[in-house]
Amino acid sequence: MLSPLQKSTSEVKNFVLSPYFGDGLRITFGVVFPSLVLAQFDLLKIGINVSLGALCASIADTPGPITHRRNAMFITIGLVSLVSILTGLATTSVYLTGLLIVGLSFLLSMAYVYGNRASSMGVAGLLVMVLGIGDIRPLSEILLYALFISLGGCWYSALSLSLYRIMPYRLAKLNLAECLDELADFMKIKAAFYQEGMDYDENYKKLIEEQIKVNEQIDAVREQLLKSREIVRENTQEGRFLLVIFVDMVDLYEQIMSTFYNYQNLHKQFDDTGILVEFESTLNLLANQISVIATSLRDGSKPNISAELPRKIQDLKVGIEVLEKVHLTPSPSPVERGVNSDEYSPSQRERGLGGEVKFSSTGLQALKNIEVNIENIFLRIKKIKGYFKEKELSRLGKNNIKTESFISHQEYEIETFLENLNLKSENFRHALRVSGLMLLGFIIAQSFHFLHSNWILLTIMVVMKPAYSLTKERNLDRLMGTVAGAFIGMVIIHYVSDARWLFGILLVCMLGTYSFQRKTYLVSVVFMTPFILILFDFLGMGSRALFIERVYDTLIGGGIAFIGSYVLLPHWEREKLKMTLIEMLEANLAYFHQVSQLYFGQKYDRVPYKIIRKEVMVRSANLASGFQRMYSEPKHKQLSINEVHKFSVLNHLLTSYIATLALYAREHFEEIPNFEELRNIAQHTENMLKEAHKIMENSDLVVKENLQILKLKPNPDPEEESKIVIPEQFMNIQKVAYDICKISERIQL
Repeated sequence: MLSPLQKSTSEVKNFVLSPYFGDGLRITFGVVFPSLVLAQFDLLKIGINVSLGALCASIADTPGPITHRRNAMFITIGLVSLVSILTGLATTSVYLTGLLIVGLSFLLSMAYVYGNRASSMGVAGLLVMVLGIGDIRPLSEILLYALFISLGGCWYSALSLSLYRIMPYRLAKLNLAECLDELADFMKIKAAFYQEGMDYDENYKKLIEEQIKVNEQIDAVREQLLKSREIVRENTQEGRFLLVIFVDMVDLYEQIMSTFYNYQNLHKQFDDTGILVEFESTLNLLANQISVIATSLRDGSKPNISAELPRKIQDLKVGIEVLEKVHLTPSPSPVERGVNSDEYSPSQRERGLGGEVKFSSTGLQALKNIEVNIENIFLRIKKIKGYFKEKELSRLGKNNIKTESFISHQEYEIETFLENLNLKSENFRHALRVSGLMLLGFIIAQSFHFLHSNWILLTIMVVMKPAYSLTKERNLDRLMGTVAGAFIGMVIIHYVSDARWLFGILLVCMLGTYSFQRKTYLVSVVFMTPFILILFDFLGMGSRALFIERVYDTLIGGGIAFIGSYVLLPHWEREKLKMTLIEMLEANLAYFHQVSQLYFGQKYDRVPYKIIRKEVMVRSANLASGFQRMYSEPKHKQLSINEVHKFSVLNHLLTSYIATLALYAREHFEEIPNFEELRNIAQHTENMLKEAHKIMENSDLVVKENLQILKLKPNPDPEEESKIVIPEQFMNIQKVAYDICKISERIQL
């Protein structure tokens, strides 16, 4: 175990080597450099305009394939230049400015229909518009201002693209490391289920939250790796190295997902034996090994497998064997021992000699399954670790993955925009909401003659999100971060007078702002506020009133955004949650069908299987995210919240059971015995999932006769373990499918 100091040091090191800190360094240098250089020639004002252009280009420089980043930055440069000209021309009239705010806010907010990258380009355009409001200048200066912004954007784009050419795999490697770290955290949360006295609901909540992060990271890495020409088409050794690690990592995630059992029953039977504590310890060790691989990806070192792990796994085997012997050993009755049985409590009557616990066969089999899965996880980790050896690297063959099946393509067609121009569209309502609230913020700022009126608009622009829950979260982060940052900024300016020290603190604050903007928005705002206040102080505009105004403007902007998101064409999660539940059912049904057929003679086909598995992971994350957002909404908007939570738990359990079946079939395909007697159970399970689908759609075609659990004739072959394990797993899946049908009947959305 690491000491607290070692753990803190490791966390700091991982963050410094993370893509977030790398982004922060790149953006900070890209934004500061033009101002620093031009300030040497007494052209600081021009330098700030150039830096603004660099900042706008950086907003569109989000993680992904380099071609997408490049195209986004160039489009953003053209967009912000055009917006700066339009804003400059409109500032001559308050009415024109109001019309511009409404028009551009609507159009640029509608960029959400084209995905996150397009929406970031819209944010850059809105930023230039907001900062340009009230800045009246002649036409020649307006054109020069647009030119300087364009030059800044070109400078940043050149910097970003040059860094990529120098280190083409660095960002992909760092993002892959982040994904492995999230996977390690996911595994530690699953390991916590083996703790005695565990709060299952609370730990499950943590598991779902972490599952969202893992799936987001996997999607991001998948897009970055599979859409990068250097990795997929050119087949460089480094590209093959990253791709095989990613493929094995997704398989590893499936194996970790499959370790899901009835933990309450396990605790009832085995808490006194101490073996569950050993399971937790071993799983945590495996999670630490995944983190070690992540660290090696970051710093280029070679990962080492803990020598303790093989021993721990062997101890688990021995421990289970000991429990089996206890289970199989006949215990003398109280009469045989000359003791009156009435002296025993009910729980003591279930014990044998000396109070030894008698365990169920199902419980012992569950322990065996978990131990086997732990072995498989260990072997997978060893396989990934082996790729770091030079000899293994040289053996990696050309990439023959059919990448087109695993990546999505964003179509930028005008039809997509037009199709969303109706009140049923979440993005359309969001765009109307943003444009209306931005106009309201502008009117308030103009009415009360605020000195920095654009701060109100800036807050509205940054805080407003399509969903109420996301707006609420962003709003709270913005408010708390601004208040804390303003206090820190006041202390810094009050006690630090040396310009060199202030400039150093300014750089640190900028670095913190840009490093945390994708990771933790609250921390980013805490850094951002002192950075802005120190910058104004350098420009000779700093004062105590400025600090107070910054907080007031944030409160006003945040208040407008919060109230507007509640009353102005609000979007409540229940409106699309039903479709999310249906999509989850469809994905699990397809997953179960694909896997169950492997037991009835169908040959394993890697590509269709992995496509379906990917859909299950994506839709599981969508369901978890939807539930989280609904949970953040007002209580009276949380329809069937408990039932949706139960539905989410059951679907996670269903996915885990199916993953267990899939792993066994893939690893023992040639050895699978005849399970023809299970075909009827499998078909009935599929029928129940289809009935759940009908129930969710409020269909009148539900066949009530399908809503029952079929019995399986007991015919276990003690010589073949799989003859017991596999039927039991099919029966577990059938039971979960039945429970999903029942909970679906109670969901009212």
